[in-house]
Amino acid sequence: MKLNCYCYLLLFSGIVFFTACSNQDKSSKPITPDDIKSHIAVLANDSLMGRKPFTEGENRTIAYISQQFKKLGLDPGNNGSYYQEVPMVEINGTPSETMEISGGKSPLIFHSVADYMVATRQELDKVDLKNSPLVFAGYGVVAPEYHWNDYAGLDVKGKTVIVLVNDPGFKGDTMTYYGRWTYKYEEAARQGAAGVIIVHQTKAASYPWSVVSSSFAGAKLYLKQNDKHLSRCKVEGWITEDAAKKLLASAGINGDMRELARNKDFKAVPLNMNLSVSINNKLKYSVSHNVIATLKGSTQPGEYIIYTAHWDHLGIGKPDAKGDSIYNGAVDNADGVASLISMAKAFTEVKDKPKRSIVFLAVTGEEQGLLGSEYYSTHPVYPLNKTIADLNMDALGNYGETKDVSITGKGQNDLDDYIEKFAKADDLVITGDQNPGSGSYYRSDHFSFAKVGVPALDMNNGTISKAHGAEWGKKQQESYTANHYHQASDNYSADMDASGMAQIANLLFNVGYQLSNETTYPGWKNGSEFKAVREKSLGK
Repeated sequence: MKLNCYCYLLLFSGIVFFTACSNQDKSSKPITPDDIKSHIAVLANDSLMGRKPFTEGENRTIAYISQQFKKLGLDPGNNGSYYQEVPMVEINGTPSETMEISGGKSPLIFHSVADYMVATRQELDKVDLKNSPLVFAGYGVVAPEYHWNDYAGLDVKGKTVIVLVNDPGFKGDTMTYYGRWTYKYEEAARQGAAGVIIVHQTKAASYPWSVVSSSFAGAKLYLKQNDKHLSRCKVEGWITEDAAKKLLASAGINGDMRELARNKDFKAVPLNMNLSVSINNKLKYSVSHNVIATLKGSTQPGEYIIYTAHWDHLGIGKPDAKGDSIYNGAVDNADGVASLISMAKAFTEVKDKPKRSIVFLAVTGEEQGLLGSEYYSTHPVYPLNKTIADLNMDALGNYGETKDVSITGKGQNDLDDYIEKFAKADDLVITGDQNPGSGSYYRSDHFSFAKVGVPALDMNNGTISKAHGAEWGKKQQESYTANHYHQASDNYSADMDASGMAQIANLLFNVGYQLSNETTYPGWKNGSEFKAVREKSLGK
């Protein structure tokens, strides 16, 4: 697959070669901002059509990544191929224009996109909820370790549950996996519900309704399943907070719904109302691709350090106010893949080659629910019990270097200690999640590795800008989330500041290089929900 001439010019211009320092007691910085930017310029170019799986944009994207790996002399990572096929189904669902609520004080009619978004995983031509009884099930959580069960004594078969985003505060302000929308859909299906609708609240979700409406629109991809996803709820979706308040008020429930659901004595509330909505589907079966390359270890080639970044984004959608319809995802996540390629280059140039093998894995389908990394973790090319760690890069900061760095899910595993060593060498302050309530540890591809026990790390820049201070840095983060995250405006520009991206990439390079020259295995810290899985895989 050929890229356009513009892409080829970028491919071969402006490259600066650096050799990594082999003395890993000091923080080495072989990855340059210019090198990263040269790849972002290609990956976020309109010619790649928003990098959506199952499109010509995928073909061009994976061709570019594999070409870069091949040019660096890396081995194909999957039995002679740079690709791992990921079988998926595309469900292009068209919801009914309105969702009708009968019963209650008065009938309600909600409008698609403005008030609600719905989809289905069921591989059927049409799914239909007709007068499905509604139940407010609080946070929709069953968490035995926290003595919490929102479904206790409740039969929801054939019914639709309304649940809140996030969790009741099991770990204070830090979200657990019980707070993630993916969990809520999974649990509702386990309970036998016909439908599940999550109430969107901007602060609790950590992103505005526009992210839901753009991410949920159009065709959705899912990993193929033998049961054609018929074990899942017929309808999975979201409703705005304003619409939810109207719905609950019509059922006689007023006040703060979160306060009500957080009460330890909360019991699910049948609303004595019924929901009707339908979805017409077009189905397409195909495969997407993970891209894998390997640098073989010099003395311990059967042990692996994996670096991950997702190459996919949202493709082409409706034009925004400026007429832009291509969701290029320059920050999310062209910069992560660009850093992955630059990191691969740095590893090929070190004087003392890594003893363990280094795997560079660009995964598909993250925006659709971590699909590519989930597929790899359940169909691993390299044994999971010989995989030392996964180091992930996703949406690195485009606002320059910071005096602090943020470890997503800080306190989960021993990889934090490696970061601390190299951060200290650069006089950097280490923080945890900037917004712990957003559940960031469960929102990118490292989580797929964590679920199967592999110590996994994701990190990003902090907020204290070296050039402009803390307040400015915080505003840059907030502006990106509010105005550019999953929007067509997430574009590449020549004046983009990639120095913060290089800052994180170099830290992760140093961590991986040290891990590659050790014989020990980092583990999970006490209290982590992933510790038992890892110890079992290692035969402990």
